[in-house]
Amino acid sequence: MTRDTASKPKLPVQQLAILAVARFAEPLAYTSVWPYLPEMIRGFGVKRDEVAKWAGVTSSVFSICQSITAVPWGKASDRFGRKPVLIYGLISTMICFIIWGMSTSLTMAITIRAIMGGGNGNVGIIRTMVAEMVTEKELQPRAFSIMPLVWSLGSVVGPAFGGFFAQPAKQFPNVFGDIELFKKFPYLLPNLLATIFFLISASSATLFLKETLADKHGEKDWGLLVGERLTRVFRRQPQLIAQRRQSFVDGEATAPLVPSRITPKKPTSKRVSAGMKEVFSRQTTINLISYTFLAFHSVAYDQNITVFLDYPVIPRTPENTKFPFYFTGGFGLSSGTIGTLFTIYGITCGLIQFLIYPPMVNRFGVLNCFKVVSIMTPFVYFITPYTSLLPTPATRFAAILFVMMIKAFAIIIAFPSTTILLTNSATSLSILGTLNGFATMFSGLGRAFGPASTGLAFSWGVEHGYIVSAYFFLGIVAAIGAIPVFMIVEGDGPTASAYNSDNEDNEDNAIVLGDESPINDYEDASDNEASASSPLLGKNRRGNNTYKATSTANN
Repeated sequence: MTRDTASKPKLPVQQLAILAVARFAEPLAYTSVWPYLPEMIRGFGVKRDEVAKWAGVTSSVFSICQSITAVPWGKASDRFGRKPVLIYGLISTMICFIIWGMSTSLTMAITIRAIMGGGNGNVGIIRTMVAEMVTEKELQPRAFSIMPLVWSLGSVVGPAFGGFFAQPAKQFPNVFGDIELFKKFPYLLPNLLATIFFLISASSATLFLKETLADKHGEKDWGLLVGERLTRVFRRQPQLIAQRRQSFVDGEATAPLVPSRITPKKPTSKRVSAGMKEVFSRQTTINLISYTFLAFHSVAYDQNITVFLDYPVIPRTPENTKFPFYFTGGFGLSSGTIGTLFTIYGITCGLIQFLIYPPMVNRFGVLNCFKVVSIMTPFVYFITPYTSLLPTPATRFAAILFVMMIKAFAIIIAFPSTTILLTNSATSLSILGTLNGFATMFSGLGRAFGPASTGLAFSWGVEHGYIVSAYFFLGIVAAIGAIPVFMIVEGDGPTASAYNSDNEDNEDNAIVLGDESPINDYEDASDNEASASSPLLGKNRRGNNTYKATSTANN
């Protein structure tokens, strides 16, 4: 059976699903602590007026340590493979999550939070694996929108999960009131329940996730072998070797001179490590700068808007209101109303990512969409504080919800777009792990310092009567961050052999020689040689980027 070269490329759905489950772990670990973090810190004996400061430190240390270790994790994945580094990150986060729930002091909590961030480099690893799995430009928008979608879902589920199961002996005395463990460690239960998810994620990755690093394709994966044995009973066995027609002569006389299955020899040459000059080309540097700015102002807005919504409504007087900049006051919303608002916000983000983003970028192009939303974002930040000036609670709620929907649209278009552009700026798949490690490092720094600096601007504005200060600060940062976007030139993508990681049925992936012996394309040396010099992403006749597969090796 020969491969149908005219067939359209398909997403490796199974492999992307496994990565999505693993990706869900970080927002769960990052956001589930927010509802009970102030109470937890007060329980350590911290004064009420210092709780906000230490809550910020506890949250920021996760992103800071994650950014510091991102590049080493990326280099480790380039050397040892993506899969083992991914599994280690999941197990490390799971263990730290349990210990975090048993923290008995502020020092212990901050230390565990730092180890949790530093011990997980999966953000960059997963992004690299998606890039290596999905090489066709027409599939990239949908593939790269999956992980931000998972982040949005995790950001919605995480706070609800942590808030619901925290202090179980107090919230559910009939069920947990007599359990001393939950009395001594009131924040342990949500972390224990999350452990079940981490175990499922690590197990599925071990048993079913395929290595995407090209240097490791020829090595035996014991996890996949065990997974194959476990699932063999549930699926039909493919008939790889067709029944041969009886020959009129002796079978030995007609035996082929080549073996029925050709397995290429493992390359003996060592892979040359990519230098920093190759990693930091002009275009990758520009993409990293725009990505850092995006992470800085986007996360800062999401964290600071909750403070703005919680801040009380202040009646307008000539003394405290002088338009257009001198005024203060927030929305005075309860935590339940804020939670409802963010639930709507998270659902909207998911719908935009999955339903609107792929067809939009396929029609207008990734770079064009990124440019448009980069211009939109500063205006969203500038108008945010003015929504508090509307006269009634209903109109204020409707206004801020509308502004947040626009922000969701802009940011959800921006994040997968910058990921695709960064991937296509790389010259080789061999540098993707390191490059995405640097991307994780810089975005982590943005996520750490963005909320801290915006919080300082908000506090200064409240004290001096300028509630607009924080959002004008973010608007200026976003405007500066839009400048490098217009310097980006969309690349053709890294050059390397494509890897289709969802070829489950060997019968469909076999090429039969004259003796009707199948050769699995995963092991076909000629395919690897033919595609090794072909760019993953090609151009059409006019030199413009196309979102269609350019090589049958990618199908």
